[in-house]
Amino acid sequence: MLFVPGDSERKFAKGSGIGADALILDLEDAVAAPMKARARAMVAELLDDRSARDWAFFVRPNPFDTGLTLEDLAAVVKPGLDGLMVPKTDGAWDIVRIGHYLDALEARAGMEVGTVKIAVVCTETAKAMFHLGGYAPAHPRLVGLTWGGEDLSAAVGATTARETDGSWTFPYLVARTQCLFAAAAAQVAPLETLYADFRDFEGLERTCREARRDGFTGRIAIHPDQIATINACFRPSEAEIAEAREIVAAFEANPDAGTLGLNGKMYDVPHLKAARRTLASA
Repeated sequence: MLFVPGDSERKFAKGSGIGADALILDLEDAVAAPMKARARAMVAELLDDRSARDWAFFVRPNPFDTGLTLEDLAAVVKPGLDGLMVPKTDGAWDIVRIGHYLDALEARAGMEVGTVKIAVVCTETAKAMFHLGGYAPAHPRLVGLTWGGEDLSAAVGATTARETDGSWTFPYLVARTQCLFAAAAAQVAPLETLYADFRDFEGLERTCREARRDGFTGRIAIHPDQIATINACFRPSEAEIAEAREIVAAFEANPDAGTLGLNGKMYDVPHLKAARRTLASA
């Protein structure tokens, strides 16, 4: 999912054909306060272009404490909007509130109620860290959870969220882990946070592979040049796909087996579930 400033048609044009699964038109942090109204109008106009696209159109509205959230939603909830990336939530009740707004705004726009999905940046306030379990069972609109450490570090008064080598300090690794578990509990997509140094492709690739290893299914991008690396890292390899097919086939051929041997290794039901996830991802 690629963030694009909501007030930049040039960056929108560049981002719309490079292989991202979704563009997130940002009305929040990427837009200066004097440009908020202009960005909102520009995004609303972009939504009116119904040309065919192979990516989902998301918008990040401003958070509730700005007083701008409802105005943002009133402008952008129209045919063409696929989802929202909701920032700085304190808990699942904020998604219920957004959902009520969307029910009314979709009806006003002549859209089927439930069309607009919701992804959440779920770790940006201190209060949020105590309520991550509340996203399960998931709201009908909820499709994913992601996390972020910069706003959280500001909220708690940290001098930095990074070690000297650029890695996250322990408190923010806790936030990452809790986001992963919360998404798994809610049965929605866990999305790794952004990698800020968009010129460091080696670091991006390393952390993408670590994220996929840990269970994340995708990642937020902040620059178009990051898309190819993210897609390559989260896409199962041919070897992984072949192994998954072999595992699934072996269990289908032995439906009464809870455990079986294959190529010198033992496999059980968790391996079967993982193989099926790999094939679904592929």
